[in-house]
Amino acid sequence: MKFSADQKRTIKNYILEKISQNTKSLSKTVAQTFGINPSTIHGYIKELEEEQIISRIKRDEYRLVSYETVYDLSRSAGDLDDDTYAFDACLIEHIRSFENNIKSIWNYAFSEMINNVMDHSMAENVRIIIYQDYLSTRVLILDNGIGIFTKIKDYFHLASIDDAICELFKGKLTTDTKNHSGEGIFFTSRLMDDFYIVSSGRVFTNNKYNDSRIISLASNNYTGTGVFMELSNFSHKTAKEVFDEYADIDGCFIKTSIPLKNIFDSSPVSRSQAKRLCNRLDQFREVVIDFAEISWMGQGFSHQLFVVFANEHPEIVITPVNMNEEVTKMYNHVKM
Repeated sequence: MKFSADQKRTIKNYILEKISQNTKSLSKTVAQTFGINPSTIHGYIKELEEEQIISRIKRDEYRLVSYETVYDLSRSAGDLDDDTYAFDACLIEHIRSFENNIKSIWNYAFSEMINNVMDHSMAENVRIIIYQDYLSTRVLILDNGIGIFTKIKDYFHLASIDDAICELFKGKLTTDTKNHSGEGIFFTSRLMDDFYIVSSGRVFTNNKYNDSRIISLASNNYTGTGVFMELSNFSHKTAKEVFDEYADIDGCFIKTSIPLKNIFDSSPVSRSQAKRLCNRLDQFREVVIDFAEISWMGQGFSHQLFVVFANEHPEIVITPVNMNEEVTKMYNHVKM
């Protein structure tokens, strides 16, 4: 069977995806998926080897060829005077061949994170590590500054580091209102396929993290701030569509989404937890509360959020999503 160039590319990308997932019996798995002869798959794998996209470990087991590049920047050397310098010096060559939508996302995300280092961290040194293979690009930014969660906690006089992380999820949070909108981390975390901030032994992420580098940084109680970003080299998402999801017709940032699983270690139960969650939500017109992986919620938490706060702010639309049966029962109970 002769495949078109697009079909062949699809099969090759599927092979690479399965390699990245450490799939056993690679050739057989791919052949069964597409209903083609395993010898054809072997031919495609050989081509990927010759193109140095993958390397062979042993029979029918391969890995993606990955490259790591390290850059060290210094404030005293003037490297942190301008975010465009860091972008041009460290990242642009790694993404130059990508589609415009991907370059645009990286330009925004990288610049926002470097600006945070420049203006907030008080760091003298920054290390930027770029990990890249055929499928994705990953960027780790490490600074030796004050630590982002500590900075937010102290500036806003919050009770704990966890409260500082909770505030980050909402967006519109900045310790420098004159020069920053407080939107950079919020939108970057949603533009990336994976996004983590590590500091003070804690992790901010929209995902459930399992990356060994991130776990290591958290467990070592890293004193500065580590930011990890990953994006597919073939992503179809655009910055505009992500911005539009949280903006009104005039482009104003009016909507936020809060994943409770990343804020609470267990199901939320108390009014005090709800009050901390509701802090600054009056800056938005739409609030999505994501209950994914939350098994239940207490009556106090539910009543404070969906009755007390909702009645005090009737202009704000609060939408719970991904509620299981138990959470739904409590929601309906307090709303009756």
